[in-house]
Amino acid sequence: MSKDRGRDRDRDGGDIYDPAFVAGLFDRCSSNYRRWSAVSSFGFVWLWRKQCVGLLPVENHQGAVVVDLMAGTGEVWPHLLKRLPKLGTITALDISHRMHTEAVERLHGAYAEKITHIEADALQTDLPQNHADLVVSTFGLKTFNAEQQTVLAKQIARILKPGGRFALIEASDPKGWVLRPFYRLYLDRLLPKIESLFLKGANDFSMIGTYTRNYSNSSYMADVLRTAGLGVVCKKHFFGCATSVAGHKPHPHQSQP
Repeated sequence: MSKDRGRDRDRDGGDIYDPAFVAGLFDRCSSNYRRWSAVSSFGFVWLWRKQCVGLLPVENHQGAVVVDLMAGTGEVWPHLLKRLPKLGTITALDISHRMHTEAVERLHGAYAEKITHIEADALQTDLPQNHADLVVSTFGLKTFNAEQQTVLAKQIARILKPGGRFALIEASDPKGWVLRPFYRLYLDRLLPKIESLFLKGANDFSMIGTYTRNYSNSSYMADVLRTAGLGVVCKKHFFGCATSVAGHKPHPHQSQP
């Protein structure tokens, strides 16, 4: 995690990790989120979501209770429903009201019946203890600083049932990759200009540059998940441009690996 507190502020001086700031950010970009995130990532977000879901086991998923943290507009749900067709319900939790609205507008038929929406801060969710068989999150971790990630890890450990599994993935800063300078140039310089040109001066999606630089990778999240008592495996995707953490909550008589 970055220790440069100056990078915790946007250009207007707002704390980029304040829940109200994050909610407002995603409210503003919600209508363009699906299309623009796919285009600006050259389709990698679709692939990484699929890979994240691929880290969840397919056995014994009938009737499974799934919690999607920082659910956004539900891009991960088709992947979940394809891999786990007999799952029970998906609880979609997100702090952004507009993200929920956009997600609801996409739902139809039996697909809608499987989704329950909760507008809430993932750090303060009152979901019951031992509630979820599976917890997933795609591209929401970077909006939490180190202290918040520690709280989130405890929440995941709390809401997972013993034996439950989780898979989380996040865009990252591929330090050590030979092409990292070009990756950073794209996120930090080119993406803001492209967004401003095509989205009428907006600069919300370009915050990914700051967030990914501060987030670095999922190693810290892996550490705090282990501290919370979970078994964890960390993995790089496409040279570290994304990193995932996946694992399980041991049964009381088990110890984590």
